[in-house]
Order: sequence, then structure tokens, then C-alpha cells
Amino acid sequence: MRRKLGKRLHSLLRLSGTHGIVRRYAVVNGFDGALTMLGMLLGFYISGDIQLPTVINACLGVSVALAVSGVSSAYISEAAEQQQALESLRGAMVSDMADSAHHRAARVAPVLVALANGASPLLMGVLIMLPLWLAHFGLDLGFAPLEVALGTALLLIFLLGMFLGRVRGSSLLLSGLLTLLIAGITSLVIFLLGGA
Repeated sequence: MRRKLGKRLHSLLRLSGTHGIVRRYAVVNGFDGALTMLGMLLGFYISGDIQLPTVINACLGVSVALAVSGVSSAYISEAAEQQQALESLRGAMVSDMADSAHHRAARVAPVLVALANGASPLLMGVLIMLPLWLAHFGLDLGFAPLEVALGTALLLIFLLGMFLGRVRGSSLLLSGLLTLLIAGITSLVIFLLGGA
């Protein structure tokens, strides 16, 4: 049943031309989420002695806001694009198409694109916050919780870069290092501004 549903959703995405868009949105917004969390954590790190619950609540708030923004903005824009494409197809086919696979795809695709766009930064945020939660509940991480969370953010950014390299068919390591370079430049700017 689940496999059949997966195949059906996959075919609707292909029919609507949004298969690649879902992947792009997921990776781009995942990268945005990870880089935003890195920036927030660095800000807290530079600020000094800040209570762990404050860091967790701020990071959670930002992750939820990124998710809601991602879902709503992607749904609005993709629904408009799909409607326009469906209207063009209707005109070319001189048909209502209300019961067609294209009509179903135009309704389902914006929802799937929106979910991918919103879920990816939320997932990145939750994964990056995991060390903070574990430390908050008393688990000894061996390092300061903020440092472990920062390391997690950098690791996820590197893995997203590797995934992009795989999609592009280029070097996984080089692509991962490129995204780490972006994270490094971002960190340097935050440190320079934070020390001003």
C-alpha cells in the first residue's frame, strides 16, 4: 500500500514537472536552515554564558518560523505556477480536464513542494538542536553542548554539499568542502561583527 502510494506520488510529481523542484527546495532550504542555526549558535557562543533553555527556545523558534515560511511561500508560488500550467494545457487541449491526471498533479504537487520546503529546515534545526536537548536532560556529551551543536551543524552542511555533488555528478568531497567554505566565511563574518 505504502509503495503504491509512493509510486503514485512520484508519477504525479513527474507529470507536474516538480520532481526536481522538490529535491532542490529540500536541499536549498535544508542548507538555509543549517546555516541559520550555525549563525544563531555562533551568536550565543560569542555572547558567553547564556542558559541552555534560552538557546534551545530561540533555536526552536527560528526552526519553526523557517518551516512555516517555507511551507507557505512554496505553496503559494507553486500553486500559482501549477494553475497557470494547467490553464495553458486546458487551452491547448480544448478540454475541461477536471478528472485528468494533470489536474490531480496540479493539486498535489504544490502540497508536496511546500512540505519539502518547510520540513527540510525544521529537520536540520532539530538535528542540530539534538545535542542541546541531550545536555539539557543531563547527558554528558564530553564537550560543551554549544560546541557539539556547532559541530553537528558543520557536519550537516558538509553532507548537504556532498549530496549536491552527487546530484551534479561532481566530486562529493569537493562539493562538501565548498559548502563548508561558505559556512566558514559566514562564521568569520559573525565573529568579526560579534567582536566589534
